[in-house]
Amino acid sequence: MIQPDLPERGPYGLAARLPPRLVRSAAAARRWAFDAALAAAVIAAEIGSSYGAMSWHQKHVAPGILAYLILAAGGAALLARRRYPVAVLAVTLVSALWANRLGGVGLVWLALVVAFFNAVLARKRAAAIASLVIGYVASLWPPWRIGQPGHSSVTGALGLAAGLMFMLFVAELIRSRSQRAAALARSRDEELRRLASQERMRMARDLHDVVAHNISVINVQANTALHLMDRQPERARSALTTINDVSKQALVELRSVLGVLRDVDAQAGERAPRAPAPGLARLGDLIENAAAAGLGVRIDEDGQPGPLPADVDLAAYRIVQEALTNSARHSGGANAIVRLGYGDDALRVEVSDDGTSRPPGRSAAQATGSGHGIAGMTERAAALGGTLEVGPGPEGGFRVRAWLPRPGRPRSGGER
Repeated sequence: MIQPDLPERGPYGLAARLPPRLVRSAAAARRWAFDAALAAAVIAAEIGSSYGAMSWHQKHVAPGILAYLILAAGGAALLARRRYPVAVLAVTLVSALWANRLGGVGLVWLALVVAFFNAVLARKRAAAIASLVIGYVASLWPPWRIGQPGHSSVTGALGLAAGLMFMLFVAELIRSRSQRAAALARSRDEELRRLASQERMRMARDLHDVVAHNISVINVQANTALHLMDRQPERARSALTTINDVSKQALVELRSVLGVLRDVDAQAGERAPRAPAPGLARLGDLIENAAAAGLGVRIDEDGQPGPLPADVDLAAYRIVQEALTNSARHSGGANAIVRLGYGDDALRVEVSDDGTSRPPGRSAAQATGSGHGIAGMTERAAALGGTLEVGPGPEGGFRVRAWLPRPGRPRSGGER
């Protein structure tokens, strides 16, 4: 069954926030109510049509109470059609043939038709086809007397066979469409889960970048303030001022990330602080933070800077942020260079420092990309169809190079 459009809030809507047991119980109750209503409607139609046909056509023999009970039993069997499709098909076939022999007329085959379609939809084709053959032969029994007086004519026998084949064709057509609808529903569910997973990964990367960078600066400035509080109170005051500014910026970015998960304005009645979305236009803030952490940063630009897609701009900013954080925390160097190359087809970002070629205390595997920060940078580049390389620079130190394509522009064969 195709799922309805999901509400705006939450990747899976209200049902995802309910206990799974409650959701399953509600679904089971709806199925049982539908099956009960279907069985009651079939029983009423069969018994009512038989009684009405007997009243209008006096030549028919009254079915009798036994025939009515048999029809009721066949209709009631539909309550178990989902769990036992073959058994229900057999019960309805026997009840229809038996009631017909006892003089039942009208819609005595209705329960059998419903059970037949149910069996086909449940992929019990062999049982469904067998019921058609048994019902056809029993209706014309004995078959060698077809065309004789008092028995079915050849035309009637052929017409019944054509009708049963048409019913099988319709049942298969419905089954095929039902399977396509179920496959489409599964595809939509998988897409929703994939998008939700990507959103969680994106938020995890943003949280890591915000926390790692700002906490690193705060840690350095706090150590500076502690060491200089008595000897150089003015420098300690400056360090504390930096901590205050960086912590405010961190709160702004954290609230922006957490705003994806909850609507602060609507639920709490308070307005979260707002700031421009992180991008290369805010590189000055990164340079100031890096300088506060003791790392001098220079920016070199190549090409004509132009407007970038929001996702490319954000990825470039986060890559530079993480690279400078690693340089300040691990490389032991005093200087770093941020190079931005604006090409027609892509943006090239390179961050190199003059520290050690591998951050102290980290393994070779981490230095080549298995750490959380470097893994996050790699994922950001890959999500845009780009690449990221990390490792020792040609003149020593540590270098991060990213190639980020600019959508909508033709790709050149230049270096990535």
